[in-house]
Amino acid sequence: MLQHLQPQSPDALLALIKMYEADERPDTIDLGVGVYRTNTGATPVFSAIKQAEHTLHEVQDSKAYLGPEGDMGFVNALMPWIFGQDATMGGRLQGMQTPGGTGAVRLAAALVAKAGAKRIHLGTPSWPNHKQIFDDLGLETMPFNHASADGSADGEAVLAAIRGAGAQDAVLLHGCCHNPTGIDYTQEQWEAIADALAESEALPIIDVAYHGLGRGLDEDVEGLRTVLAKVPQALIAYSCDKNFGLYRDRVGALYFLSPDRDHLGTIASNANALARAAWSMPPDHGAAAVRIILRDKDMTADWEAELTDMRQRMRRVRERLAAADNEVPGLNLAALGQGNGLFAMLPLDKAQIDALRTDHGIYMAGSGRINVAGLTESNTPKFIAALADVTAG
Repeated sequence: MLQHLQPQSPDALLALIKMYEADERPDTIDLGVGVYRTNTGATPVFSAIKQAEHTLHEVQDSKAYLGPEGDMGFVNALMPWIFGQDATMGGRLQGMQTPGGTGAVRLAAALVAKAGAKRIHLGTPSWPNHKQIFDDLGLETMPFNHASADGSADGEAVLAAIRGAGAQDAVLLHGCCHNPTGIDYTQEQWEAIADALAESEALPIIDVAYHGLGRGLDEDVEGLRTVLAKVPQALIAYSCDKNFGLYRDRVGALYFLSPDRDHLGTIASNANALARAAWSMPPDHGAAAVRIILRDKDMTADWEAELTDMRQRMRRVRERLAAADNEVPGLNLAALGQGNGLFAMLPLDKAQIDALRTDHGIYMAGSGRINVAGLTESNTPKFIAALADVTAG
């Protein structure tokens, strides 16, 4: 039977990691892998996570199963940070734990497919795994343009997509720190998006994968809260992988907003059944650490301070890139200073990206996406000079 399987293309970013690791040049720069890095290139464990893991070691008395909904203490502890003071939206909102933000997106897509959805409208470019997940579930992806040439979000394109969506459609939006462009909707655009969704029969799915890494913990979910205040129903996929540094522990949650409180149980029962069939129940350790942090004022303060340091460092990187705009004509580096989060896109062709790697030891995705956290005070001048070299003429 297995002989009928056809070879699949390897993941391009994983292949890039291997190429980078095999490069013996001393001054290589890795801008491909989507993890945060300090100014020294490290991806450390948060101090707050270390404290929470120590507490967990001392107090955890069982490794028994939790059930498909996971650690509900973790799920509920996150809610005020995401949704604000009325965290349950008048009793219309609840959630469950998932294996990372990817698990949350997968479960959201499976849930809308089970509810009869046929299509998902998706701004492009987007995180590549979005379309892979939708394709795997038999959902048609309807692309619309996300970014304008001037480095702003294409508000008219998303509004046209929403207005053209029907009752069997969902619309996926990035909550903040758009991957891969770093270009977010303005609050004025979010207001218009919320109004359009309120008038549409389509279901919004909002993917919040980088909360706190853009403008701030409240600022990064302002658009999400604007939408939820106006729509009857929505699904929200959330990841703790970046903002708690829990990449390999796979910590996420899926929240569902219902038109009425009575129907929440039905939505939850379907989500639990789908989760049970997919992964049975999510991993416990990372979610337990987050729960411990958010229930302790001192640990919460440490976490917020670390997150602020990350956010400010990436802002400084973007400012350095923007300041070098005149050194690389044609790339509009100035626009990168307005972006948010880990990622940005450079309009480079394959030959230029290959030249950056072979001639300069700079590794980035073939799409032109860069992880700005891979740039430091010491290697940014080299990066700017390499861009100028490969784009000359």
